[in-house]
Amino acid sequence: QLQAYGGGLVQAGESLTLSCAASGPQVSRLAVAWFRQAPGKEREFVSALSRSGGRTDILDSVKGRFSIFRDNAKKTVYLQMNSLQVEDTAVYYCAGQPTILSVMAPTRSDEYTYWGQGTLVTVSS
Repeated sequence: QLQAYGGGLVQAGESLTLSCAASGPQVSRLAVAWFRQAPGKEREFVSALSRSGGRTDILDSVKGRFSIFRDNAKKTVYLQMNSLQVEDTAVYYCAGQPTILSVMAPTRSDEYTYWGQGTLVTVSS
């Protein structure tokens, strides 16, 4: 019900925007998040956006470079990634979860029910 796309090969310093399209539940009803998994590493949280859009959370190492936002009319969530670094190379996954409170923005992967299939981002030096 979630499909992530937009990954690719870029050079360090360049930008990329990932998209996550919802085919089932309305994106507006979900808290949404992006996670990533680099080769040989565990999946880690990147950024989350509450259902209301009023609260976001973001990984310290990408703060100031990445931003999460949604377009409810298009049922799509985005991850804008600027000033990409080699360390950002990973498979990026989007996730969604209905939340009781509109301001909730979970940051743990086990708090999310809906997952996209992942899209690979490779940053070369």
